[in-house]
Amino acid sequence: VADQYNHTIRKIVISTGVVTTIAGSAGSSGSTNATGTSARFNYPQGITTDGTNLFVADSLNHTIRKIVISTGVVTTIAGSTTSGSTDATGTSARFYYPTGITTDGTNLFVADYGNYTIRKIVISTGVVTTIAGSTTSGSTDATGTSARFYNSTGITTDGTNLFVADYGNYTIRKIVISTGVVTTIAGSTTSGSTDATGTSARFYYPQGITTDGTNLFVADSYNHTIRKIAPSTSTGTLMGGSVQGTSLNLTSTNAAVTTFAGSTTSGSTDGTGTSASFYYPAGITTDGTNLYVADRMNHTIRKIVISTGVVTTIAGSTTSGSTDATGTSARFYYPYGITTDGTNLFVADTYNYTIRKIVISTGVVTTIAGSALSSGSTDATGTSARFYNPRGITTDGTNLFVADDSNHTIRKIVISTGVVTTIAGSAGTSGSTDATGTSARFYNSTGITTDGTNLFVADYGNYTIRKIVISTGVVTTIAGSTTSGSTDATGTSARFYYPFGITTDGTNLYIAEQNNHTIRKIVISTGVVTTIAGSAGLTGSTDATGTSARFNYPQGISTDGTNLYVADHWNHAIRKIQ
Repeated sequence: VADQYNHTIRKIVISTGVVTTIAGSAGSSGSTNATGTSARFNYPQGITTDGTNLFVADSLNHTIRKIVISTGVVTTIAGSTTSGSTDATGTSARFYYPTGITTDGTNLFVADYGNYTIRKIVISTGVVTTIAGSTTSGSTDATGTSARFYNSTGITTDGTNLFVADYGNYTIRKIVISTGVVTTIAGSTTSGSTDATGTSARFYYPQGITTDGTNLFVADSYNHTIRKIAPSTSTGTLMGGSVQGTSLNLTSTNAAVTTFAGSTTSGSTDGTGTSASFYYPAGITTDGTNLYVADRMNHTIRKIVISTGVVTTIAGSTTSGSTDATGTSARFYYPYGITTDGTNLFVADTYNYTIRKIVISTGVVTTIAGSALSSGSTDATGTSARFYNPRGITTDGTNLFVADDSNHTIRKIVISTGVVTTIAGSAGTSGSTDATGTSARFYNSTGITTDGTNLFVADYGNYTIRKIVISTGVVTTIAGSTTSGSTDATGTSARFYYPFGITTDGTNLYIAEQNNHTIRKIVISTGVVTTIAGSAGLTGSTDATGTSARFNYPQGISTDGTNLYVADHWNHAIRKIQ
């Protein structure tokens, strides 16, 4: 035990409960390397073992200490009493209040609290590197040093992944050791005590974390509780308004299409499954438990409980408008796009030229950017900004990204401040140019999703799928060309015909291809495009497998990590592909 305020390391014999001090001296802080109680520590916090040695995150000494269990000899293996963030070898490296530490037997992994980073130490050499995060705090899910943490305290490993108690973000993060990919597996940047799945759960300054190989156990400090997370029950991580992390492995031979809710008869009825009715549903998103639908011609936002198929109207009414209010007292005007961060819904309220926010727990609707019925392209803050028929919307949890259709641009909104900027494309100038930022050109983009590192855009008028690297703004065409068609091929040899909606499972992109009446799949790593459901040029509502199924101008698409869900626009239905 790292007995922090006693500045000691204690041992408890499990079978008898006998407690002894094996290193350090109670009430006497310092940094002396010595044997047993002659050594000194300064508020040690994290501790781990490889079975032969103990390794201690000696927080206020900004060092990592080693204790040989058999002898009690204490040495400093990395860092010095001078804080910093330098990657180097042994005592030439620098840490800033390291708090958590774990080992896979070959390396140590350190939650470097004050640097907002996760560090790696090769035990045999003492080489220290930063594997995730930077000295800038945040909550971004990304790869390696592009990810952001906020005062991480606890860390553990199952040998393949690291799991981090991200104290200041109220979240539990996962890092794939081999790739450095960082995702949020539980909690959100809003504190609380809710038991739920994934990012719908809430923590309040989670501090310690460990695993039994199957489950994670978290010391949720300000909630005064011990929480259990069963990763095997989760299909992935909420990102971009869908659940990512597990490849769906859908092909034209196994993609079974069924009608999940609604029927070919339009309406606004709340009911269960096909007893409910929609009126040209356009956008769809999920938090893994529920689906949320932008029911365009009804001017409403609908909720579908995935486990039961129960459909309810959570915001808006069949009367259009722009009123900010609660639930069905609020008004929308032909909303197309919708996404979620697990706590809120964000809606591209297309004909109002605004971006709206709905608090899921209360139904409170507010306008966070743009001004009702006032179109434009102004970059500004909140309601001073202007949009022109925004259709697609996605989120990485920190920012919103909007496909601003009639401006031919991609816009970014910082959720915490409402600041709106144009990150790609040029307002009023359409085109298909691949370039960086505002030098690139788009043509009536409608769909957008993200994996946390890149944006993927359904560039409707160009018949292409575009990729934007978030960190650099570099825009490339990954599939399709400005010639329409339905060809399955690789990259720009493939053809699309007004691709509208887009989602990802983290490995593949899935496209709701409106005018081909099909669902297409793109393997991100190779660019290979295949048709998994529907048949090009053939409309209908047939439930069947693969290309025997029929759609009628499908628009929105999302995944809960297990299935795809499609807003089948002209069929007034929500279809499920599994």
